[in-house]
Amino acid sequence: MPAMSRGNYLLVPAVLAALILGAGGPAHAEKGFGGGTDGQTEQRADTSDDGTVSVTVGGVVFDRSKNGGGDSVGALTSSTSWSPPPCWYAPKYTPEQLQKYLEPIWEAGSTGYEWDADQREKYNADDEKKGFNKDKSGKGYWWGSYVDKSYPPGWDSCDEDYFWVDLGDPPPADIENAVTPEVLAELAYAEIRVPGTEVTLAPAEATKVNLPTWAWLDGAEFKPVSVTASVPEIGVEATATAEPVSLRIEPGTPDAEVYPASGVCEIKDGRIGEPYAKGKANDTPPCGVKYLRSSGDGTFPLRATVTWEIHWTGGDGAGGDLPDGTFGATQDVVVQEIQAVNR
Repeated sequence: MPAMSRGNYLLVPAVLAALILGAGGPAHAEKGFGGGTDGQTEQRADTSDDGTVSVTVGGVVFDRSKNGGGDSVGALTSSTSWSPPPCWYAPKYTPEQLQKYLEPIWEAGSTGYEWDADQREKYNADDEKKGFNKDKSGKGYWWGSYVDKSYPPGWDSCDEDYFWVDLGDPPPADIENAVTPEVLAELAYAEIRVPGTEVTLAPAEATKVNLPTWAWLDGAEFKPVSVTASVPEIGVEATATAEPVSLRIEPGTPDAEVYPASGVCEIKDGRIGEPYAKGKANDTPPCGVKYLRSSGDGTFPLRATVTWEIHWTGGDGAGGDLPDGTFGATQDVVVQEIQAVNR
């Protein structure tokens, strides 16, 4: 009988093994990278003494205490074709837990005698003392796959069977997306949330044709945010940090000019753009737009997109860069047909 993937285990009754990370209350986190496989509950929230909430998803603990907050936050979109891992491998079972999970499946007989026999031999199941590596209890874990529950392309590519890793040893180099500091950083990337990008405009209610309109973002909101991903049982962690670097303005009509001409406003002194102040009516805004025709009875959909640079650092001192991320929003702008105004 051909080898059977663990995804097919769901076809037979099974005793759900306890998580190696322990039991806890359910967490209701925003969509992102995490979730369960094999029908297990793999998500929980823990509150530390200082009130910081960490969420365990897919065998990985995410500390979001330094993440972006508020009603308008959103996830980053990579500026390249790169995307975070759709599935990954992390510690999943102790020897006793794997035995408790697999033996009822074999006893049910639904997977076939030949396959069951091969599995029993693989895990040395008939040896009461050494089967499932019970002689190594406390010295390592059986690793297994976890899946991004939004099921992006490639979510089913982690089809390796359970494999053993001793504490202190790295996972096998030939198994892609087995958690390392860099893989944890990539998973943390997917959990980053940044504030919304609705820009402040002056004039505020409605702008005028041929009048330079100033645009800026609240500097207090646009500061670095970060998420730390870790697997405490094996002492591996990494932090992904996003820093805002620029704002792109797209007026929503070709009949407009942007400031600067590239449409990209660089961050300066921790601020993107500059608030309009009295007496600057004749100045060219460092960041803004000038509409060359009115919006009539409608509006123009101004699009504001912030680019965030992403870098990561691991608990072992490693680090590097990940692809830039972007997050944007559209807002309606009214442009009135008035050629000259005083302000």
